[in-house]
Amino acid sequence: MVEAGEGSVITEEIRSRLGVEVGPKVYEIEKGMIKKFAEAIDDPNPLWQDEAYARKARYGSIVCPPTFLMAAPLTEQILWAMSVKCPLKGFLNGGNEFEYYQPIKPGDIISVTGKLVDLQEKTGKAGKIVIMVMESTYTNQRGEVVAKGRDVFIRN
Repeated sequence: MVEAGEGSVITEEIRSRLGVEVGPKVYEIEKGMIKKFAEAIDDPNPLWQDEAYARKARYGSIVCPPTFLMAAPLTEQILWAMSVKCPLKGFLNGGNEFEYYQPIKPGDIISVTGKLVDLQEKTGKAGKIVIMVMESTYTNQRGEVVAKGRDVFIRN
């Protein structure tokens, strides 16, 4: 983590958010959401849409595609990361990683919490950038952690 020095683009507002938990944001997972998402990403896997097929499969019901977590919960994190005052106006997604522990099914209530865990200022060919790393935890209604995510946002 880089400390803000003279001429730094890491503002006190950004620094004050380091380690502060955001959320929880709560989502009820509905079958229609899963179907629309699968259609939007053009994924024909019957585990996401075909109830008869999914009942006979490993999880016993329709489950969310792995990239489903990129839909609504990440939007909240992007808005949070973009809302901090920074002299750099550009915003890029620097990458996302997920670890999955449980399937997410229709009817699950997913709570998402996140926090800024790393903050770096670097200088590249085009000038200064700020790299913001957020970690998120996705928990279901039974208190089980279903996934963890790590998102990198770049202000430029």
